[in-house]
Amino acid sequence: MSAPRTQRTRREQHALATREALLEAALELFAKDGYREVGTEQIVARARVTRGALYHHFADKRDLFRAVHERVEAELVERIARRLEGIADPWRLMVSGMRSFLDACDERAVKQIALTDAPAVLGWQEWREIDARYGLGLMKAALGGAMEAGVIRRAPLEELAHVMLAALSEAAFVIANADEPQLARRHCEGALLALLEGLRA
Repeated sequence: MSAPRTQRTRREQHALATREALLEAALELFAKDGYREVGTEQIVARARVTRGALYHHFADKRDLFRAVHERVEAELVERIARRLEGIADPWRLMVSGMRSFLDACDERAVKQIALTDAPAVLGWQEWREIDARYGLGLMKAALGGAMEAGVIRRAPLEELAHVMLAALSEAAFVIANADEPQLARRHCEGALLALLEGLRA
């Protein structure tokens, strides 16, 4: 005989709350201390759950880190999309999106988790796949809209979006690893604006 639906729902809610607590705790710790310095015992203590709960939801620390990294990427894309709401001009939309991304490169979670630890922990290929999954759609929408409006020259959209996303990612690495991040940010913004200017119709 199956358990009542309300009881199953309560279990599901508890499981979701436990997973969320683990993600939040891991995000805070990874952002502050870096992946290698954080042990699973610290994560479960911060989340106030058992070690068994961690391994129920995630295969290991790397699996948990992957989920945290995806959350950082998803939240970054959501924040950028919100900032772009209401901007009708296609050129301004592209430039504002680029600047919003560069602004985030010096944020602790983005800098430590997405730009420092993720390529090393997940490997370059998996990191690039996640980066493309979250950022490529936004990039294609901005470039496609600009092409439709005649603001930039027509080009193969998929390939151009990948190239521009790679340029943004490289700029992010430069900023994250610079001794003077703000100076590096200004220089990278200038270089990226020059790239965009080269696309103008």
